Amino acid sequence: MIWRWILIPSTTTMRELHGVLQLAMGWDGIHLFQFDIRAVQYGSFELLAENPNILLSKFDFRMGDRFSYVYDMGDHWEHEISVKEFDHAQPKKTYPLCTGGFGACPPEDCGGPHAYLERKDEANGYDAWMDMDVMSGFAKELVKTHNAGKLVSDFQTEDVIESSFSRRTVNRGFREGRHLQLMHQQIM
Repeated sequence: MIWRWILIPSTTTMRELHGVLQLAMGWDGIHLFQFDIRAVQYGSFELLAENPNILLSKFDFRMGDRFSYVYDMGDHWEHEISVKEFDHAQPKKTYPLCTGGFGACPPEDCGGPHAYLERKDEANGYDAWMDMDVMSGFAKELVKTHNAGKLVSDFQTEDVIESSFSRRTVNRGFREGRHLQLMHQQIM
């Protein structure tokens, strides 16, 4: 299971929350999104959803309330958002703030949860390790002869090697305001 624990102010809009989730999960915001809160959908206008520029405080959430967030209608990444607690903002901290998490995020456009799990199983199989040995030898030779400044890991893509979750990287992105860029659908 992949999860993130994020502290956000109640003055955050649903659109901003979309950007926060994109950054926390490691995605690029290139697909449509939709929140389902109390049987009302908020999100991308192409989905005929309600405008997501509504403050979280308007929902009067209580501890234990849950709602869903779907990203990429083709791959259908469905997330459960849980309201865990309410606390006063600490004046010396910046928000949003990721305080924990587990699991690397699946790459964009990998085919959805079932395809991703199949891909992970294949990547951990015997044939994949044999292929990796061949690729590693090739990359080592390439580095030795042409690009002495590069490491073998520079030739491995995220599609082959699953990266790990980094709370520090997520929080750096929050401080830099990347979530505010990601809250708008990115056109590639």
